[in-house]
Amino acid sequence: MKEFFNIDERLLKICQQAEEKCQEQFKKIEKISEYNQQKMLAAFIENQVSESHLIGSTGYGYGDRGRDTLEALFAKVMGAEDSLIRHNFVSGTHTLTVALFGLLRPGDNMLCLTGRPYDTLIGVLGIDGESDGSLKNFGINYSEVELLNNKPDLKAIEKELKNNNYKLAYIQRSRGYSLRPSLTVNDIAKLCELVKTVSPNTYIMVDNCYGEFTEKLEPTAVGADIIAGSLIKNPGGAIAPTGGYIAGKAELIEKCAYRLTCPGVGREVGCTLNHNRELYMGLFSAPHVVGEALKTAVFASCLFEMLGFGVTPLYNEKRGDIIQSVILGSEEPLIAFCQGMQKGAPVDSFVVPEPWNMPGYDNKVIMAAGAFTLGSSIELSADAPLREPYAAWLQGGINYASGKMGVVLAAQSMLEKGFLNLK
Repeated sequence: MKEFFNIDERLLKICQQAEEKCQEQFKKIEKISEYNQQKMLAAFIENQVSESHLIGSTGYGYGDRGRDTLEALFAKVMGAEDSLIRHNFVSGTHTLTVALFGLLRPGDNMLCLTGRPYDTLIGVLGIDGESDGSLKNFGINYSEVELLNNKPDLKAIEKELKNNNYKLAYIQRSRGYSLRPSLTVNDIAKLCELVKTVSPNTYIMVDNCYGEFTEKLEPTAVGADIIAGSLIKNPGGAIAPTGGYIAGKAELIEKCAYRLTCPGVGREVGCTLNHNRELYMGLFSAPHVVGEALKTAVFASCLFEMLGFGVTPLYNEKRGDIIQSVILGSEEPLIAFCQGMQKGAPVDSFVVPEPWNMPGYDNKVIMAAGAFTLGSSIELSADAPLREPYAAWLQGGINYASGKMGVVLAAQSMLEKGFLNLK
């Protein structure tokens, strides 16, 4: 580290101590990665993936064997009946929107079990005003159950389900820009059991972004009817250049496919334009890459806790996703943290991030991201809205060695600007 980067000797010593403390957690992560990698390999073999599947189609995309096999393979890995995995989902929010509009009809009610959803979904739902084209604009009613002590309020959820007729129960696995714990698969299983006991005809949908391959099972294996996420997060393995996925029950995937293209045609069309190879390679690499991102997050948690900052989750806590929050207390150290993280990026390391009014967010946002794929959250990045509690949410790391370096440079930046007091 010292050979290539100018890191303060005092900080280097603390980094070494933090890494030593993390070894037990690293071993646990590596076991999960190995399990998921073997599961992935078995699915590739079972579906007889060949060179011919890696070639793309044009035009309508009829009979694209690569696309169809990839979707069967992905369903197997997710523990689902079926899936849609397409490069023309432009983001995770777009993918979630397609799923919501595919499952809900005018007059239907949906209930979010995990409090306020992520910022970019607010306009989709029409929560803070009737956005043109939102679910609210189409007569779909949204309600949410507030968290209790930063966890889903099971009693309140049960009461709400008993008193109202909900077509869909929505679960956000990741924390978004909040400090509540991300949900583990076991947490999601309990919510699914509650919903199916009280309201058996209600669909259960999980926003699975950032959670894929962090555990041995996915939400579809424990009761979720449908899950969705982005391919420039975990399941793209830092190779997929764009895209998203929906996985779950076959009848619901069909409804989503009709929304993705058009009724009566659905999944049968959609050319792949030579993206098949990247999606296959990314998916195959995903379990290992997610493990590297988890190790980066664990190291960051341990290091910044040792430096005196609040972190969530703690380095030795069970994790439901790849996101690590570091509570920095005020605007200036938050900016210094993100600017230091940027210096450890393989792309655009020379750029100095500044807060800006980013579309879809109510506050100015600062983002450190120097990625091979623009906006890729499985590559090391850190971002935060400039508001209380002035926490940075970091995620990703294609490999632990470079991810660790980005975290150390964030700390070094704070030290140079007077926000760390080292003895």
